[in-house]
Amino acid sequence: MVISSAVKQKNNPDMIQIYIDGVYSFTMPAEVYYKMNLYERKEISQEDMEYIKEEVNLKLARQLGIKMLALRDHSGSEIRNKLLKKGFDNETVDKTLMQLMSMGYINDSLYARKYISDRLKLKPRSKKALFHELKRKGIDDDIIEEALSETELDEFQLAYRLAKKKYGKYNAREPEVQRKIASFLGHRGFSYDIICKTIKQMMEK
Repeated sequence: MVISSAVKQKNNPDMIQIYIDGVYSFTMPAEVYYKMNLYERKEISQEDMEYIKEEVNLKLARQLGIKMLALRDHSGSEIRNKLLKKGFDNETVDKTLMQLMSMGYINDSLYARKYISDRLKLKPRSKKALFHELKRKGIDDDIIEEALSETELDEFQLAYRLAKKKYGKYNAREPEVQRKIASFLGHRGFSYDIICKTIKQMMEK
C-alpha cells in the first residue's frame, strides 16, 4: 500500500486527507503525519494505518469531544457536527460518539430534559416550540416527546403569564394590543386556541 496523495483540508489545514493507492482512506492530524515521516509515494503498512485510526485519531477526537462537553452540554448531533468541522472523518466520529455515549458523556435523553427545564426557567416556550428547538439540535423525535411528556406544563397559564408580563399595562380590548399579543405568543409556538383564550382572559381582567 502506497500513499498516493496527502491533501490538507480546506476548512482545517491542520488535518490531512490520506489517499492510499488512489483511494481516500482516512484523515489524520498534520502534526502526526510529519512526525511519522510520512509522505507521498511512501509505503504504509496496515499496522500503521490502524495505529493512526485507532490510537491517534480516535484518541484526539475523544479528547476534543470531552473538552466541548466540559464547556457546556451538547447533544450527540452537535458533537458530531463539531468534530466533522474539525476535519475528522465519519468513521472516526461514529466511533468517538459511541465511546462518549458508553462513558456517559453523551446522553440525549438527559440533555433534552435539562434543556426543557432550563428553557422554561430562563426563556419559556410552548411545548411545540421546545420540540422544534430540540429537533434542530439533532434530538430524535421519540426522545423529545418522552421528555416533554414528563414535563408538567400548563400552556395556558404559561401563555397568560408571559402575555401579562409584557402587555399587562395595556388595554387588551384594543385590537392593536390583541394583534401584538397574538404575534408575541405565536412566535413562541402557542396554539391559536391558547392565544384566543389568553386574550379573552386578559380582556376580562
